[in-house]
Amino acid sequence: MVLISSPVPATPAALVDVEHLRSRVDEALTAHLASLAAEIAGVSGAAGGAATALTDQASVLLSGGKRLRAALCWWSFRAHGGSASGPAAESVVRTGAALELFQAAALLHDDVMDNSDTRRGAPTAHRSFAGRHAASGWSGDSARFGEAGAILLGDLVLVAAQRELTAALAGVPGVAWEVRAAFDRMQTEVVTGQYLDVLVQAEPWGTDPAADESRARAVLRAKAAGYSVASPLELGALLAGAGRERAALVHTAGVPLGEAFQLRDDVLGVFGDPAVTGKPAGDDLREGKRTVLVARAMAGLPSGPGRELLVGALGDPGLSDDGVRRVREIIVESGALDGVERLVTELYGTATERLDGAELTEPGREMLFAIARALVDREA
Repeated sequence: MVLISSPVPATPAALVDVEHLRSRVDEALTAHLASLAAEIAGVSGAAGGAATALTDQASVLLSGGKRLRAALCWWSFRAHGGSASGPAAESVVRTGAALELFQAAALLHDDVMDNSDTRRGAPTAHRSFAGRHAASGWSGDSARFGEAGAILLGDLVLVAAQRELTAALAGVPGVAWEVRAAFDRMQTEVVTGQYLDVLVQAEPWGTDPAADESRARAVLRAKAAGYSVASPLELGALLAGAGRERAALVHTAGVPLGEAFQLRDDVLGVFGDPAVTGKPAGDDLREGKRTVLVARAMAGLPSGPGRELLVGALGDPGLSDDGVRRVREIIVESGALDGVERLVTELYGTATERLDGAELTEPGREMLFAIARALVDREA
């Protein structure tokens, strides 16, 4: 097994490669998808195995991603005294694979709700299924077929996450109940957050920027901060046998870190480079996402043509690249970008202070701090 050298790798990709974690998680995902594809081929045998289009599409989505959730779980396990090899370590790897499957399910549903065109530089699942429908000349509406296919695939991948977690916990019966309970809480939190996100998109917006920001932050904490950072840290601690109290400590560190991570994502959704993010420039503006960044821009633009332009751009699917450029300038002029960057820094500071007090051991401690920095400094 590879030992950490000094200095610790600086990029997210390199961080996840330490102790061969990426390859081990990828192997678990590949094995699960292969088994699932064989099962689906059998079920849809009378239709020529046509339903394997589901696992084909799942493989496309799962081939991407940085595996940072799996890495947070692994290094929390190591930071709480877990060994790099043995049955417990394999259970952590498979739990990491379950987290990746759960994320994929969430993304599949999220892309339908947001009507997104691309994910990780490739067409989203609902666009891919719609394209298959149109190219084949099948009856009915291609867009509806695509959405139905993506929703069903999201459900299937969610089932896969449960199965992978069940297999993972077979190797650690002493902590299985606690880990399962934490994973289940995470799922409830994400679904609740998704609904709150849909609700925020429908509610009145722009008349009370402070309330808008409060609601936006509540959404990102429920929808993303938990399952992106806090829950993987908690799961790793529980898998190491650290107990609920110590697991709760790293969970509390993960909440502000997860919020900072999502705020960075919101900034990238407006200011990110498409070649790096894999999404069109300003896609969040076209989708009309109600983010902290937008709420602060509204607060900094109480009236005038700048505010009118921002309001008109939000949710405009036809917003041009030049329109995106002008909205970016307005957001910068409003002070919103600087304000969100300061908030990211504050949240990161809170998270690292809490991690520092969590009695973590090496080499996991150093790796968790490195991943925390990567989460807020990333460009994609």
